[in-house]
Amino acid sequence: MVRDVFEDAYNYMKSGQLMRQVINRISGVDFNDLAEHKHFGDIYEQLLNDLQSAGNAGEYYTPRAVTAFMVDRIDPRPGETLFDPACGTGGFLTCAIRHMRDRYVKKVEDEQAMQAGLHAVEKKQLPHMLCVTNMLLHGIEDPSFVRHDNTLARPYISYSQSDRVDIVLTNPPFGGREEDGIESNFPRHFQTRETADLFLALIIRLLKTGGRAAVVLPDGSLFGEGVKTRLKEHLLEECNLHTIVRLPNSVFKPYASIGTNLLFFEKGVPTRDVWFYEHRVPASQKAYSMTRPIRIEHLHGCIDWWGGAERKDRQETEVAWKVSLDDIKTRNYNLDFKNPHTVADDHGDPEELLEQLNAAEQRTATLRDQLKAILAEALLH
Repeated sequence: MVRDVFEDAYNYMKSGQLMRQVINRISGVDFNDLAEHKHFGDIYEQLLNDLQSAGNAGEYYTPRAVTAFMVDRIDPRPGETLFDPACGTGGFLTCAIRHMRDRYVKKVEDEQAMQAGLHAVEKKQLPHMLCVTNMLLHGIEDPSFVRHDNTLARPYISYSQSDRVDIVLTNPPFGGREEDGIESNFPRHFQTRETADLFLALIIRLLKTGGRAAVVLPDGSLFGEGVKTRLKEHLLEECNLHTIVRLPNSVFKPYASIGTNLLFFEKGVPTRDVWFYEHRVPASQKAYSMTRPIRIEHLHGCIDWWGGAERKDRQETEVAWKVSLDDIKTRNYNLDFKNPHTVADDHGDPEELLEQLNAAEQRTATLRDQLKAILAEALLH
């Protein structure tokens, strides 16, 4: 397994002294001591986090608080099939493993059922290698379930009943474009080069009836038209899109500064209403950053509001509101609903603002002419 993981890796340590120090440190670790071994996974995940902070592998890293929150709300259990079609370094997988071990794994059979239900694919070689290593360090006996492949390269229609899964947890790549020919694997009405849209179409197909999913998507997927409109219509017909958590732009900074959303849906029952929850940056800071990232405690307000596994007794608050399917259809499936409880800033009368702009531009032109005259006079002397 280790040989397969590092088959395409060509990394060199140029300093012999540093290599000797690393070897000495590794030689000092007792790999048979469970007290030492259990920390390897945590150390490795911290390394991945540090890589992100250093500006490398950032595209592969979803903030731990976000993955932990999504896993907690989906609540996977041993015996269920869990799939991440764009797994990166395995953040959702490790969170799901930790979640199940803490709550449901009581016997050896539970652990075996949990490991047998894990499935993942990663397209790029480096994050695939990091993910497989991550699985090994988290006590997964056979991490070969993490395939080095492009999930979208397989024809949409070829995913049959035997490929269906109970749970999808993922943060698919967005903002990117697939190579030529990939879109032809999908039905004509879903064909696009936008990666996130193709993944959403595939996720809906892959879920079993009664299956549940939590997916990270950008704002553009909510208000986009064309293929995006057809996808949203398909999603609302095939699934119950019960919750959209709207995240502030700074959650994924510095690697992405666009607004993102967490979509939670269950397949088999069409959507009647969609609940929106607006997550806000704590009042003690202006935005999330590398030094002050989002933490799971910041999402406790949403967890308290959620209403448990049955999502009962949800109430509208200053950050939560409900939208009916009829309202969504009226807006041509535009899901970009802003918080109705937020009072819009009064920017003034547009005509007055235009007059002020014209006056400012005239003043700028006058000052520019005066400056030119002064410079011309200075050059003459």
